[in-house]
Amino acid sequence: MGNCRIAAEKATFVKRRVAILVFLTVLFGLQTGVRAESPSASAVAQRFQSSLIDVMKSAASVDVTERYKRLAPAVEQSFHMPLMTQISAGAYWGQATIDERKSLVAAFRRMSVATLATLFSGYSGETFHVTAEKPGPSKTTLVMTHLLKTDGEKINIAYVARRFKIGWRMIDVIVDSGISELKVRRSEYNQILKKGGIPALIQLLNGKADELMSQ
Repeated sequence: MGNCRIAAEKATFVKRRVAILVFLTVLFGLQTGVRAESPSASAVAQRFQSSLIDVMKSAASVDVTERYKRLAPAVEQSFHMPLMTQISAGAYWGQATIDERKSLVAAFRRMSVATLATLFSGYSGETFHVTAEKPGPSKTTLVMTHLLKTDGEKINIAYVARRFKIGWRMIDVIVDSGISELKVRRSEYNQILKKGGIPALIQLLNGKADELMSQ
């Protein structure tokens, strides 16, 4: 009888220990989930600009293809390329097939990254600074930043960000309080779309990307 009682007490102890471990696992799992919040809009912009600076600093020792490879992940993690492509295509997006949309997003992404890889091709001590975050139109957030050059020139850059299920992503860029980048592209692409539709725009964007990458 004594052995049975001891065995029963051991079994009860083991069950309690397992229960406590399960409880602690769930508890810490929930706490981790609470802490693991997605980066803020400002943090996304700052991370992207840090990637630009890193590429600029190494630009002298790498070619445009390598800069492209390094910038592509940063662009994908910072911007919502499908939505930006859709906005740029306007009403023609709704007329496009699924395959055409995929090809257009891919071409838009290639051209965008190739443009950055070409523009940010050197480093002379420039620094980026995030200065403010404020509400924007249509439930967006404006992240105010500027690029400061060593000669004192300051270029103001505002990122239009929106929160998605995947977290904050930037969907437009406004330089020196001018017209948004998407509005410029939409106006530019409209003539191409009128003449040849989505296939013509895909060809144009890929052609521009190829031209930039050949430099």
